Amino acid sequence: MATKNVQHAFAYDDLREWIAEADKLGEMRYLDGMSWEHDIGMVTELLHHTDPAPCALFDKVPGCPDGFRVLTNFFGGKRRGMTLGFPADMSKLELSEGLADITETKKPIRHEIVEDGPVLENVLKGDDIDMYKFPTPKWHSEDGGRYIGTGSYNVTEDPDEKWINTGTYRVMVQDKKKVGFYISPGKHGRIHRDKYAARGEKMPAVVVVGGDPMMFLMASTEVPYGLCEFDLVGGYRGKPIQCVKGEVTGLPFPANAELVLEGWVDPVEQKAEGPFGEWTGYYASDTRPEPIMHVERIYHRNDPIILGCPPQRPPDELARYRAVARSALLKRSIEAAGVPDVVSVWADEVGTARMFVAVSIKQRYPGHARQAGHVACQCHVGAYAGKYVVVVDEDIDVSNLEEVMWAMVTRSDPETSIDIVKNAWSTPLDPRLTPDQRERKDFTNSRAIIDACRPFHWRDQFPLVNMPSKELAAETREKFSWVLDEPKN
Repeated sequence: MATKNVQHAFAYDDLREWIAEADKLGEMRYLDGMSWEHDIGMVTELLHHTDPAPCALFDKVPGCPDGFRVLTNFFGGKRRGMTLGFPADMSKLELSEGLADITETKKPIRHEIVEDGPVLENVLKGDDIDMYKFPTPKWHSEDGGRYIGTGSYNVTEDPDEKWINTGTYRVMVQDKKKVGFYISPGKHGRIHRDKYAARGEKMPAVVVVGGDPMMFLMASTEVPYGLCEFDLVGGYRGKPIQCVKGEVTGLPFPANAELVLEGWVDPVEQKAEGPFGEWTGYYASDTRPEPIMHVERIYHRNDPIILGCPPQRPPDELARYRAVARSALLKRSIEAAGVPDVVSVWADEVGTARMFVAVSIKQRYPGHARQAGHVACQCHVGAYAGKYVVVVDEDIDVSNLEEVMWAMVTRSDPETSIDIVKNAWSTPLDPRLTPDQRERKDFTNSRAIIDACRPFHWRDQFPLVNMPSKELAAETREKFSWVLDEPKN
């Protein structure tokens, strides 16, 4: 497992430096001439479902200026560790444990406002604003339009409390000067938007379309209410993120971002948005009216890069990066609630790091496993759109789905080991919502907490496993791994 003395240092500050580091690892592919209508989405789907697979940078997209690029599949292979500032050879569970460690030890550093930066190399306004000049793909064949925001994050400010939030919400191109974005109820950006709407005021908003991958990762992860993700990532890096202020809204965004949209969300005007292939692997939200953002400024570097991270059927890239970050924060949240001896947590990729969570504990008292499971499914990080929490003993590798399922089918009893929580926080994107629920806007579901630990009162009498200890297994791999090598002719 990762510990606090594992080296942690970022080799990049922006997307271009990240690409240079991925290139050093031999994990970049440069693809020219692929269409935004079909090719980019098709290649991205292939990459997302092949792990490990390289990162792809698309250029010379027909109908768009040369040099206007799209990058996809950034979180895989050795670049997974590099993206989080850790050594490239760390396992996904080690990365999650390492991220949990730095979350606990590194304090947020407030972002810094500067006067200039590369993102201001081009500032478009008025008739120069044209969303169609950028190589925005149609990611899935049945999508209702082109989504420029998949690897993006939105910057908003709470109108009452004046704190800055960054959140990841899909952003659809509506016309040359308008975009629309869907925000699920309960998300921080949705709370901000609802507050402005209640006042009858338009909401200032910024969409960072091409940014630092670590910043996107944190913007897509549940962090405490009131904490600005710019400051959290600044703490991880040990230096403030430098931001410029938008000319129209005054909202901050990174000075080294690739492409930024700035404007206002009208509290009344809406337009049809969707459908969009979502992280559950379904078109679950159909088409419906959503608020419109009027784009009044576009800021971009010379030869800008769109960071693309479209959801696919899990497990995919979206699941891989969210699993690492969400597992780290979920472990911290369970411990912060007072649950002792939490060994490890994994929000599995098969449920896109939300719908299937495994927690391993070292049992200390009767009810310990149930306590850990209930906290995991209802703390802020684990509450949204969850389905199943499986609590296992410390001998189970929670990042190995086969081990978790083995523990579940051999150490749990269907009648006595499962608790059900009703009316929990879900999402319109849940394909299991009934038609009646959708009509009533009842976006709730139930949760199953499965105690797959050895029963506490007779755990010492539970049958022994017929597997070597972790120490003996490690010795076996070290001494006899050559047996697995390909035979030589």
